[in-house]
Amino acid sequence: MQPFSVRRLFTDPPIAGTPPLQVRVATGGRHLAFLRAEETNRERLSLWRYSLCTRELAPLLRAPAQDGGTPSAAERAERERLRRFAGGVTAWHWLADGERALATVDGAAWLCDGRGGARLLMESRHRHTGLAVSPNGRFVSFVRDGDLFLCDIETGAVRQLTTDASDVVTNGAAEFIAQEEMHRFDGHWWSHDGRRLAFTRVNVADIPETRRFELHEDRAEAVVQRYPHAGGPNAAVELALLEIDAEGRPGTPQWLGWAEADDAYLARVAFAPSGRLVVQAQSRDQRRLTVKCLNPTDGRWTTLFKETGETWINLHDNLTFLGEGDAFAWTSERNGQAALYRFDDALRPWPTGLDGVRRVICANAETAVVAGWRGDPTTQHIHRIPWRGGAAEPLTEGNGWHEATADPHGVVCAITATAPALPARLEAIHLASGERHRVCGGPMAADHPYHPFLPRHVPATFGTLLAEDAQTLHYRLTPPAGHEDGARHPVVVHVYGGPGVQRVRREWGPLVTQLFAQRGYGVLELDNRGGAGRQKRFEDAIHGQLGAVEVRDQLAGVSFLRGLEWVDAGRIAIMGHSYGGYLALLCMAKAPEAFAVGVSIAPVTDWTLYDTHYTERYLGMPDANPEGYRLSAVSPWLDGLRSPLLLMHGMADDNVLFAHSTRLMHALQERGVPFELMTYPGAKHALQERPVAIHRYRTILDFLRRRL
Repeated sequence: MQPFSVRRLFTDPPIAGTPPLQVRVATGGRHLAFLRAEETNRERLSLWRYSLCTRELAPLLRAPAQDGGTPSAAERAERERLRRFAGGVTAWHWLADGERALATVDGAAWLCDGRGGARLLMESRHRHTGLAVSPNGRFVSFVRDGDLFLCDIETGAVRQLTTDASDVVTNGAAEFIAQEEMHRFDGHWWSHDGRRLAFTRVNVADIPETRRFELHEDRAEAVVQRYPHAGGPNAAVELALLEIDAEGRPGTPQWLGWAEADDAYLARVAFAPSGRLVVQAQSRDQRRLTVKCLNPTDGRWTTLFKETGETWINLHDNLTFLGEGDAFAWTSERNGQAALYRFDDALRPWPTGLDGVRRVICANAETAVVAGWRGDPTTQHIHRIPWRGGAAEPLTEGNGWHEATADPHGVVCAITATAPALPARLEAIHLASGERHRVCGGPMAADHPYHPFLPRHVPATFGTLLAEDAQTLHYRLTPPAGHEDGARHPVVVHVYGGPGVQRVRREWGPLVTQLFAQRGYGVLELDNRGGAGRQKRFEDAIHGQLGAVEVRDQLAGVSFLRGLEWVDAGRIAIMGHSYGGYLALLCMAKAPEAFAVGVSIAPVTDWTLYDTHYTERYLGMPDANPEGYRLSAVSPWLDGLRSPLLLMHGMADDNVLFAHSTRLMHALQERGVPFELMTYPGAKHALQERPVAIHRYRTILDFLRRRL
């Protein structure tokens, strides 16, 4: 049997199946719902509901069969920030009654009645984003043209809440830095009683205008962008509180002085069940996070506690309230690893027996449900932690990776499980009784699109190496098909290596790996120091200079490869995208003897060209650490780059700007270093458009065939 083609990997029906996305359990735990791609069009998502009473799975809102048209520039930018690239039903929310749902399709808002019917609530001639349903189920708030609006769900009447949007001012929406680097995608929040609405007002006037060119297939556009470069000004973010009466009429905004300093970041906002507003404010150097609350009666802020660190404080979404008051669950790395804490009148560590707690799934007065690991950080399991004390109760088992979500009161938990030999499986657990429901997925059936290719599937192996400081590095190695033939084979080191990401997990691996393995290439993925999911010390190794310990750890992986009988040590390639593209360049330049060829996709090449929150987290301010910035750039090391290089970049990238690659091209040309180049007109950072993805991987395979 021939290996599947590049075109088959990116065409329909989706070869990886249609795993569930955006899984959410309704209040009361009677239903759960999720998005998944249509079998006939992977780029159109539909909303499906599973009833725990009848055990029936059925579509709640089907995406239109026809394409929704070319997305607007704003829509494409939003998809890039959210890392969601399909159309159809792109966002959805349960209503408070636990039966109905609100969903957006190509900018229009639809109300699903739970009985298979849906009515248009807000039409698509206006683009509606950031939809948030009030907890009392009466209203939905949203952003249109930079202003905040309110829609009565029953009548469809729309009321405008703010009126001062402009080219530099937006209301109710998260700013670029919040979305791209802080993973805060909300800009407005409802109180639990639905009577108050907090929202942000973002002003980017202090960020200088820069012009970048987006080159499309038929035109060149000069795009004015206020990009917050490292060391420069950020957007000014104000926070306001609005009283909303029973008819949806707003009061006068109460502006809240949330920041301790003018350059602080508004990291997170939430209402406690008691009605108090809780804010997480992060200092510009990211070494201090202040958690404080606003008393609604006197308007005063009270600091609950502070997190401080010598390098940086990682943001998370684990603040989870326990009941009617202000008590909440929290996670902190203050003792060197992410652990569970509980806040009542003070913050207290809570024993779990786990080596790391990554997420708080839900919590109430009796228990907390968390995702974490014990012993092996390439696994993740779901555990229930009793507040009264006692051992953690595992809700999942096996050698795999588990994600979970739950209803607001912790009645039902929905768990997505996967393992190296198991595609994603979704099940639901009644937390009180332990009753389990298999919702979808599981062992690969004969009708699964990938089933015909199983005979050629190459299983991966997992293992560990030691870094120079004796910390453990985990890897996933996929050998080439037929490597038992006694011959020596080429290997692709597929690297990301950047902070905040863990690639090596015991899950059903990405099928891109099979694209290489079934064509005779081994594939090594190694999580170097600086990556996420371990102790804080593992992450902190990159502080002050990027591209140093990461390269040395990847070279430890190369040394390991050279000791394998089936590896041709003279034919080792390195390939990466974004931070991985950056590391591919540095690995080739710093260790030219280690890599025969390299592929660098959308690389960062100069950290002064990247944004504030991400870059300053690891390197500090440019004027305070000029040598760290210089040595973290690619240019000081380029004299060592001698092996064949394929450079790829989207020509409308608004994240890692195309200027990173043009600066690299110029530097290589000055040195007389030849390289191959492939640019994609109109493509942004992810390069996810179907024709672009097909062409990209065909080009990479052709390059490796010719050069390796």
